[in-house]
Amino acid sequence: MSDNNPDLKFKILWLIIGYGLIAFVIHASLTTSPIQVDVNYFDKYAHTAGYFVLMGWFVQIYHSRRAVLFWGVFFIAMGIGMEFLQELGGVRQYDIYDMLANGLGVVIAWLMSMTIFSKILLHFENLFIKK
Repeated sequence: MSDNNPDLKFKILWLIIGYGLIAFVIHASLTTSPIQVDVNYFDKYAHTAGYFVLMGWFVQIYHSRRAVLFWGVFFIAMGIGMEFLQELGGVRQYDIYDMLANGLGVVIAWLMSMTIFSKILLHFENLFIKK
């Protein structure tokens, strides 16, 4: 991972999509009727995948160590906070394993950010968007 953020041509668009993803995860976490799938441990896979996508998206936009640390801490705190808010809502229940699954998604994306994974958006722009 470099300390330089990529020079993305559509950074504003990518940020809007990223904030939309955050809004979706917040909504999905707090809705009174969450998606139900009859697959063992689907809930834990969904938590891990959701937070992997969030962290993975923002490490496409920000490469500096400080920014990656910020987003990692932010998403881990968000994952914990969503669980407490679920409990306060009285309809859904707090689950420590959901918190762990959220954190696992963040950590996997953080580890992958040290590879070519962090340059997917940059390569997409360079491949499909001419200067």
